[in-house]
Amino acid sequence: MEVFAGDIVYSKAGRDKGKPFIVLEVLDAQYVMLADGRKRRIDKPKKKKMKHLLKSGHAAEQIGEKLRGGMKVTNPDLKKALAELLEDYDA
Repeated sequence: MEVFAGDIVYSKAGRDKGKPFIVLEVLDAQYVMLADGRKRRIDKPKKKKMKHLLKSGHAAEQIGEKLRGGMKVTNPDLKKALAELLEDYDA
């Protein structure tokens, strides 16, 4: 599975199982850094193995562009992107 910064993924394992996250950074072939702007905030992202993730097929393009451009991404940015792309995720 190949993921990029800005992709929306779901956790398949752990106490956060079933929750959506936005990929902030791909560390290597096994690990990524995730945040959702709520419980996992931008200042303390979650390091998670890719085998424990499920791609949603959606991407937060604006977040991905900001991350690739080195611009600052805020927690409200993440919450808004998730709310817009996933109707069942409250803003």
